[in-house]
Amino acid sequence: MLREDQGNASAVLACGLVEEVVRTFGGVRLRVLGTSMVPSILPGDLVTIRQASLDEICPGEVILFSSKGRLFVHRVVDRKVTADPESSMEARLITRGDRLRHDDPPISSPDLLGRVVSIERDNRKVELPRSGSNRPIVRLLQTSDRLTYLYLRITACWRTSFLRGAKCLA
Repeated sequence: MLREDQGNASAVLACGLVEEVVRTFGGVRLRVLGTSMVPSILPGDLVTIRQASLDEICPGEVILFSSKGRLFVHRVVDRKVTADPESSMEARLITRGDRLRHDDPPISSPDLLGRVVSIERDNRKVELPRSGSNRPIVRLLQTSDRLTYLYLRITACWRTSFLRGAKCLA
């Protein structure tokens, strides 16, 4: 059994490896684990990330960034210009998971790894909505983790029955 600090060390190492791959090769494909981007991105979806600079990112896009040894795929909701301790102005991105009601801490250039350029679900490409929080289903999912769990169960059952039906027709 791993102790908590060993698990954190593994997560930090994995995060560092992903950062190195993106910075060296310009992109990476990752499997999403969390529920913060439901219904736009579901747990188990495969996202393709391409390296991008902070100046290239616009509100509405979904990005990959690192924070405190973890990786996050969240939507950019705003851009802010702030003064750093040396009195120079620095652009920062404000992000939030589609299903979340609060913004993440501002993202600076070193934390940004890239933008999500594609999503695959069940070996099929999925269209990523340009905005998340103004859709009625998202507003409903923001109110309850139980509703999100139920939504995920229903979509999993639907996907399973749809794929079985598609195989039977093939």
